[in-house]
Amino acid sequence: MSEKPRVLILGGVGFIGRNLVSYLVKNSLCSKICVADKMLIQTAGLSEEESKIFAHETVTFKQANVAREATIDKVFEHDGGKYKYVINLAAATKYSQPEEAYQENIVQVTATCAKAAKKYGCSRFVEVSTAQVYEPGKKPSNEGSKTKPWTGVARASLEAENKLKEVKGLNYVIVRPATVYGPGDTLGITPRIITGATYKKKGKTMKMLWDKKLKINTVHVRDVCRALWFLTSHGDSGTVWNLADQNDTDQGSIAELLEQLLGIKTDFFGPVASKLATGVSMKTVADTANDKHLKPWSELCKENGITDTPLTPYLDEELLYDNSLSIDGSAITKLGFKYEVPKMTIPLLKEVVNDYIKKGIFPKSVIS
Repeated sequence: MSEKPRVLILGGVGFIGRNLVSYLVKNSLCSKICVADKMLIQTAGLSEEESKIFAHETVTFKQANVAREATIDKVFEHDGGKYKYVINLAAATKYSQPEEAYQENIVQVTATCAKAAKKYGCSRFVEVSTAQVYEPGKKPSNEGSKTKPWTGVARASLEAENKLKEVKGLNYVIVRPATVYGPGDTLGITPRIITGATYKKKGKTMKMLWDKKLKINTVHVRDVCRALWFLTSHGDSGTVWNLADQNDTDQGSIAELLEQLLGIKTDFFGPVASKLATGVSMKTVADTANDKHLKPWSELCKENGITDTPLTPYLDEELLYDNSLSIDGSAITKLGFKYEVPKMTIPLLKEVVNDYIKKGIFPKSVIS
């Protein structure tokens, strides 16, 4: 029986990272898991279960800025080094940041880490990008579809993908997930849940821009973690793989779930009214909406004894345009991968909310 591999997870304290570490530990897939991240474990807001996972004998931690060439050797040599697989989850995910921030925290991260992976003889480098690199459209984008990034994160991610081609001899694959949701999500579906909570507090209908047909395709974080591990040993070097469930999620299906989860009513402004509203400045529309949501959210938290929470109803303007995220994630199944979470459901969203309630950062009164 061959020895279990040693794995390096860059950005392993974040949303997908912590779920991946948990998956690898619970399934006893590695002999050693090195987590490298700028954020300390102690300040990451881990749950009791997550803290136990990170304290497991196979898990080691190295605090580092992996964009810096001066410190990257220490990461790859940490705790004996010799990592067979490197999974890059260290890219910045926050929207509407300055371009220089994306250059350092996405492009430079990939360039630096890819070179180090080649230098230290890693068998495979898994780059986690985003499906937002595709040109928006009603037809689902497959791996060969035209790219036209529509967020700052996506533009930098596509540039980072191209940096991999410059590292001669590097064995790598690129993963482009749709909207990722699940326990620990703060930027995918969770902001919509929080926004919905503010409308429940006010007793008003939650109205969304555009219409119910706008695609916001999704994939559960557990399937993402399983796919990342699957791709360490499947797929040719240099290939790209989309990740999206079979639900073909759109604003309408998300609205229906929010109605059931929160006991609210939802509606849509429609294309004509939305274009009129956003014609002058999307930033103004976003700022007005976010200001309207912050007070009731603050009141909800105060009523539930929450004095500090990283969760916010803030919806970034980059995500408010009518850019359809329609993704074909079926190609990976032809390699033998199987999605275990075919669609988003109420129990899965409750799992997200209950995790935050347990951590004391989401108002319990919101969920009936």
